[in-house]
Amino acid sequence: MDSIFLIAALVGGVSLLYATAGQAGGTAFLAVMAVTGFAADEMRPTVLALNIVAAGYATWRLHRSSTIDWTLLRRLTLPSLVTAFAGGLVVLEGRPYFILSGLLLIAAALLMMLKRDTSNGPERPIPWLLAALAGGGAGLLSGLSGVGGGVFLAPQLVAFGWASPKRAAALSPPFILCNSIVGLAAVLIAGQRLAPATTVYAAGALAGAILGTAIGLRWMSGRATRLAMATIMVFAGFRLLLR
Repeated sequence: MDSIFLIAALVGGVSLLYATAGQAGGTAFLAVMAVTGFAADEMRPTVLALNIVAAGYATWRLHRSSTIDWTLLRRLTLPSLVTAFAGGLVVLEGRPYFILSGLLLIAAALLMMLKRDTSNGPERPIPWLLAALAGGGAGLLSGLSGVGGGVFLAPQLVAFGWASPKRAAALSPPFILCNSIVGLAAVLIAGQRLAPATTVYAAGALAGAILGTAIGLRWMSGRATRLAMATIMVFAGFRLLLR
C-alpha cells in the first residue's frame, strides 16, 4: 500500500511540472512506471488514463480563458484520432514495447532539452497536408506507446514556425486529451487493462495538474525544469531498453 501512494506522489509531482509547460505528462508518467517496474501490459492503458485526467483539467482551464486555437487544433487532431486508434489496437508484448517506449522517452528528452522558450519569427500558416502528417504521426505514437503525443507535436509547431511556444502549449492539452481517449478505447478493445490502483494514481495526476496550472514554477527556471525532467526520462528510457 505504501508503494501505491509513493507512486501516486511521483505521478503528482511530474504532473505538476508538466502542467506548467502545457503538457499532460504522458512521457513522465511512463518514466515513473518504468522506474517502479510496472508490467508491460498495464503501462500503456494506465498512462493514457492519467493523460485524460491531467489533460482534461488543463483543457478546461484553457477553454475558460479562450486561449485554444480551435481551427488549428481541428487540423492537427482529426487525422491523429484515426492513427491513435489504429496504434492502440496494436499490442506490443514485453520486449518490443519496452524498446519502443525507451526510445520514445529518450527522443522526448532530447526534444525537451533542445526546446526554446521564445519564438524567432512570425507564425506561418500550416498547410493541411503537413498538419495531417504532424498530427497523424503524433497520434500514432500516442496509440502505440501511451504518451499523449503533445511532447512530439509542440516542438514541431515551434520549430517550423507554425505556432509560438505559448500557442503550441495551449494546443497540447486538448490534443493529448482527444488522442488519449481514442487510444485508451482501442487499447481496452485490444485486451489490455488498467493497473489496479489507477484511481489513486489519477488523483495524484489531477492534484499535480491543478497545482501546476495554478501556480507555475516560481522556484525553478523553465530550462532547469526541462533538464531535470529530461535526465529522468533518459534514465528511465535506458532502463526500459535494458529491461
